[in-house]
Amino acid sequence: MWSRKNALQQEICKRLALQPLAYLWRQNQDTLLREIISLKVQAIIIKVAAIGLDPDKHLGKTLDEMEPYLLKLSQKYGVHICGEGGEYETFTLDCPLFKKKIVVDSSEVVVHSADAFAPVAYLRLLKLHLEDKVQFEGKILPGKCSCDTQKIEDSAWPPSDERKETPCIRWKFLRPHFAQESKNLEFSGKSLKGYQWITGISAYFHPLEGKSIQELANDVLSSLQAHMNLKGLALTDIILVHLYMKSMADFAVINSVYMTAFDLCPPARVCVEAPLTEDLLFQMDCLAQKDDKMISDASCSQKQVMHVQSISHWAPANIGPYSQCIQIEDTLYCAGQIALVPCTMQLTSGGIIKEALMSLNHVEKVLKAMNLKAELHHILMANCYVTDSKYISVAEAVWQRKLKEIIKTKEEDINNDMPSIHGELVVAVVPFLPRAASIEWHVIAVVDEQQQRQKLTQMRSLENCQIRCEAMQSYPTCATAVTISLTLTSSSSSTINLEVILHGMVEMFKQVVEKMSKYGDITPLSFRIFFQANIVKREALKTGLQGHLEEQMGQKAPALIMVPVVDLPGTKIIHIACWLSQ
Repeated sequence: MWSRKNALQQEICKRLALQPLAYLWRQNQDTLLREIISLKVQAIIIKVAAIGLDPDKHLGKTLDEMEPYLLKLSQKYGVHICGEGGEYETFTLDCPLFKKKIVVDSSEVVVHSADAFAPVAYLRLLKLHLEDKVQFEGKILPGKCSCDTQKIEDSAWPPSDERKETPCIRWKFLRPHFAQESKNLEFSGKSLKGYQWITGISAYFHPLEGKSIQELANDVLSSLQAHMNLKGLALTDIILVHLYMKSMADFAVINSVYMTAFDLCPPARVCVEAPLTEDLLFQMDCLAQKDDKMISDASCSQKQVMHVQSISHWAPANIGPYSQCIQIEDTLYCAGQIALVPCTMQLTSGGIIKEALMSLNHVEKVLKAMNLKAELHHILMANCYVTDSKYISVAEAVWQRKLKEIIKTKEEDINNDMPSIHGELVVAVVPFLPRAASIEWHVIAVVDEQQQRQKLTQMRSLENCQIRCEAMQSYPTCATAVTISLTLTSSSSSTINLEVILHGMVEMFKQVVEKMSKYGDITPLSFRIFFQANIVKREALKTGLQGHLEEQMGQKAPALIMVPVVDLPGTKIIHIACWLSQ
């Protein structure tokens, strides 16, 4: 009910084309025990093996009789209230499914270990008989599912933003020509712990070639595998994938090919539709990790994968070839989460606020299931995709509200300024999300000492715009998230010098990297540029940034990832999210 070590059962179900159901998995155990008792399940304890459980006193007692005492043991010693770790075992004498009830005529106690603190003993049932039951005329009502019953108070949330007018911008270029964009795979530098980001994994559609979508997807993944092999990497070293689709209508075909490349324990994945160029079918980027200094067994022991395919009341099962979360040391890489009702795997109804809350709750549950110490404020990088500009304010409000709730539970004053111990939220508007969801969250979290995190903020005002750079570094892992945004400061028609802006952005990024490197040797891995596709020219932006990064950072330049979007918050037209690691 509580263990996450069910990979074998899931693999068997997969081979037999069966859908595993695990509705008790990760349920609140106190509530579950009360529900079992309320449903007229008469079970007696027949084995004890935990501190506080006495063979002479507790063997043969019913769960109903033992519930108050089990609750005390759980609070005092951490004994699992449902006996999940083998603390106790039960035998069911009667339940609504039984036509007759079982009666114990005689039994004896057998002691395995007479430990003074946690004796191990069981009840040997010597003689039993069946008796007719008094027919129960009432109805046994099943426990109410809490998956989709979150109460929403509309007054507690800000009204949605109205649609904005597209600003009129005249771009000024110092360089009249830009180099032709490379269509080859690009690798970032490799960090000390073996992290490396790969970008430029793109499927370009050429009608004259006559290739199908499936063939193009096969070519792209084969090319990725070949390039990784040349670097001493394998597809199994990939831990996180971002997949941007030109059209979600092609998703099923591309996903079928993707599934053959990533089968057992696949990487975590984020998948959204983006306004890509006409000739671009899809683009991918991925994070790989392989520490050459470690022997293979030790390296494998560091990588933990959560790949839950069972339908439950906990959080959504996998709806594709991806893992909910992958943990390496104290860093958790989560897959994108949308508001699927766990027990039905259907998108929740009720509007954007409910979707935002439910999907962020899923993120919280995945983090907690992967690492019991993980909380939302451990998040170092947070990206949120929404399908309408009106949803931006809701996403930001839900994010802030959830973080404040965590502080409140820690008995801190909610009215005080919230400690800046979490990464900045990046919200982007895209045309479409999986299952026609309105919002999707993707996070990377580090379970660290939050109060010792390093934060750095820089701002630079230019003509008609402002650049803001914010960095957050974990302690002691030194994983670092950096965001850089370009915001318009003039509402009227503006002339903006792109070269000056790009030079300033890269210069600020370089300064942040140098300052943060004082606390540990970090390698810039990814430089993800969310830009408004109808305002900023992709080719000019990419080649300009690439040139400045190579010029100012040389071999330490991160992998560049271009993500066109429909809109960004406020008057932002560019928002960059960067990841750096040891």
